[in-house]
Amino acid sequence: MAALPSDGEMREKKRILVTGGAGFIGTHTVLQLLKGGFLVSIIDNFDNSCEEALERVRDLAGPDLSQNLQFYLGDLRNREDLERVFSESRYDAVIHFAGLKAVGESVAKPLLYYNNNMIGTIHLYEFMTKYGCKKMVFSSSTTVYGQPEKIPCVEDSELNALNPYGRTKLFLEDMARDIQHADPEFRVILLRYFNPVGAHESGQIGEDPKGIPNNLMPYIQQVAVGRRPVLNVYGDDYPTKDGTPIRDYIHVMDVADGHIAALRKLFAEENIGCIAYNLGTGFGTSVLEMVAAFEKAAGKKIPIKMCPRRPGDATEVYASTEKAQKDLGWSARYGIAEMCRDQWNWASKNPYGYQSQPPES
Repeated sequence: MAALPSDGEMREKKRILVTGGAGFIGTHTVLQLLKGGFLVSIIDNFDNSCEEALERVRDLAGPDLSQNLQFYLGDLRNREDLERVFSESRYDAVIHFAGLKAVGESVAKPLLYYNNNMIGTIHLYEFMTKYGCKKMVFSSSTTVYGQPEKIPCVEDSELNALNPYGRTKLFLEDMARDIQHADPEFRVILLRYFNPVGAHESGQIGEDPKGIPNNLMPYIQQVAVGRRPVLNVYGDDYPTKDGTPIRDYIHVMDVADGHIAALRKLFAEENIGCIAYNLGTGFGTSVLEMVAAFEKAAGKKIPIKMCPRRPGDATEVYASTEKAQKDLGWSARYGIAEMCRDQWNWASKNPYGYQSQPPES
């Protein structure tokens, strides 16, 4: 494998377009990009994010680096928005986060997910092709593995998504392979995250979903700060050590750094093709274990209510991370204790997320 360029060598004013850059993983990745010397343009429609998050990224980056951040309010499904973004700057690569991501919502509203996630990405590829930007890091997901026949999940495992959200990620992976096969100038890295949690160590940026949280950790934090009375645990009859599902939780800062490592590989090597990497810790943690770890970090009890299983949820999923370690020189640095510590730091400083008062119900 060719040596990956150092951070210093990456500072040749490469401009990265980040779709969905105002979201949870997007903001943390944008901050790391700015600190890594990149020029960054974001396109986001604020569907599940807000402008305040970007202001805090600018504050954390400082006045000098924040000058390298450009923002477009827009939707990938609107070709006029993409025309403006691509016509005003030349991009060296795209990091594609934009998309809806709630499993339960996708089961209830599959058309919404196919419309948003598929059409937006098709348009993005069209404009990348038109303007000669042919390097992408794509935000994929552990959901493409469905309920794996064996764990840990390795990248060449059989893929079998269990819900419409997961199927959009699986279809988009196939789309990336087809596009790259048809046009070998494309280089695409598919990053399959497992369960990103935590927050920036400053407590200034973190996860702030609109409406009822669909993921475990933001739900726990809302119970911890008194926004919700109880944590619903979906399923206590799984064939696991305590009956609750097991997942591979990974610190969001580790996920952000995984994108920097992927970019470095895109710029260093020509014959990448379209290749997938897991971003996880390689360890599984049950829902109840995660609750206990958060209770320890916050110093308070989290009331729970056992509920029936949710449709589309797998029993146990965690990652094999050897491929990312070998090819990208990346591995997770943080454990469950640090994830919960940083999540609580964010929650306690920002009980209503990026808003200063309770959102209207």
